[in-house]
Amino acid sequence: MAKSIKKLVVPVAGLGTRFLPATKAQPKEMMPVVDKPIIQYVVEDAVASGITDIILVTGPSKRAVEDHFSPNYELINLLKKQKKEAVAEEVKKISDLANFIFIRQKGPYGNGTPVLCAKALLGDEPFAVMWGDEFFYSPDKPHLKQLIDVYEKYGDPVITAHETDDEGTSKYGIIDGVEVEKGVYQVKKIVEKPGPQKTPSHLGMFGSFILTNDVFEALENTKLGKDGELWLADANAKVLKKRPYYACLVDGQYYDTGSKLGYLKANVEFALRDKKLGKEFKKYLKSIL
Repeated sequence: MAKSIKKLVVPVAGLGTRFLPATKAQPKEMMPVVDKPIIQYVVEDAVASGITDIILVTGPSKRAVEDHFSPNYELINLLKKQKKEAVAEEVKKISDLANFIFIRQKGPYGNGTPVLCAKALLGDEPFAVMWGDEFFYSPDKPHLKQLIDVYEKYGDPVITAHETDDEGTSKYGIIDGVEVEKGVYQVKKIVEKPGPQKTPSHLGMFGSFILTNDVFEALENTKLGKDGELWLADANAKVLKKRPYYACLVDGQYYDTGSKLGYLKANVEFALRDKKLGKEFKKYLKSIL
């Protein structure tokens, strides 16, 4: 029987260069989508999926991320004195969401390094990896829970898959796999940005993973790749030669808030869904279009 997934690694040490100058002093993960920072949407999805321990792998410029998920009793007491009980409770709930562990990234750049940095905290447990600048809106079942369900059934690593278009085949890794049940594929290989003429499918690989501890040995023995960085994809390719990987076609709306256009789309769509803002915001959009 597969072990339950209780721990999540979130790499947040990146410099956010696509959003400069806004991210010169502010972590990209802390940029708001309506009234919550991007990283909080990621964490809330994980908590709703059963995650209890969240390991945030940070860098020198990410103190704001640590502060956001740490208790702030001075602020809470001030809000209570001002009779803002609802806001005080909302602020308190942030640090109560999970057990938060903050570690600083050590080692070369690349998205494999933060996963390797968390090795000592994970032991032989399977664990989840989600990125701090992308998330899914999936109200019926949280995005990560969909991956966890597949892992608990098959007992092997799981990656997030999402339908993409011809343009997306030139932007994302594309999954070449065999459907073993509706929405679940056994992966044969990941083809990196093949383009519409050579793509084996239109299933894009969209970031989040359920991984097993054999990925650490693979990372430790993976040579630095593109741009002299350590890439998780290279380590996963090694593990894939030894055991099955599965891809879960996630039911939900994907938001790449690490890109300017994706960030703007997320703000518009979440504002339209907001019970307090939606009606007036929709009216405003119609007035300017």
